[in-house]
Amino acid sequence: MVVENLADDVKKVVERWKDKEGNLIMVLHDIQDHYGYVPREAALEISRQLDQPLARIYEVLTFYNYFKLQPPGKFNISVCLGTACYLKGAAALIEEVTRVLHIKEGETTKDGLFHLQIVRCLGCCGLAPVITVDGKVYSAVKRADVMEIIAEHSKNHGQK
Repeated sequence: MVVENLADDVKKVVERWKDKEGNLIMVLHDIQDHYGYVPREAALEISRQLDQPLARIYEVLTFYNYFKLQPPGKFNISVCLGTACYLKGAAALIEEVTRVLHIKEGETTKDGLFHLQIVRCLGCCGLAPVITVDGKVYSAVKRADVMEIIAEHSKNHGQK
């Protein structure tokens, strides 16, 4: 991936945090907030500008599951596996999403349209099981509903 102005973007973030203790994680947060993930080129630039080994950068990136190393999909699908959702069939919803989109948890479809994440609770226990797509909540979801939910978001993007 070639990102224009990446070095300048990283420099601005590093300047903001350079004198603060524990600045690496804050720099990584800001970069991810800007790009949606932490591009490899950004990690290399952070390593250079903070004079930190690249291994240290990736140690932090891979330790915290918050950080993404690949560009996220246009639509982020979150399937809740909290207790209520789990008991009401969320595992079957995950199976269906993975079957339909051919991705596993944490992956993005090849066309870059969908990213699947599993979450522990969405705070909608009374609506279980729940799926969200970019914040839109789908409640009492059944396995048969998954295809329709995906189609709703893909129809405007030339997908079937």
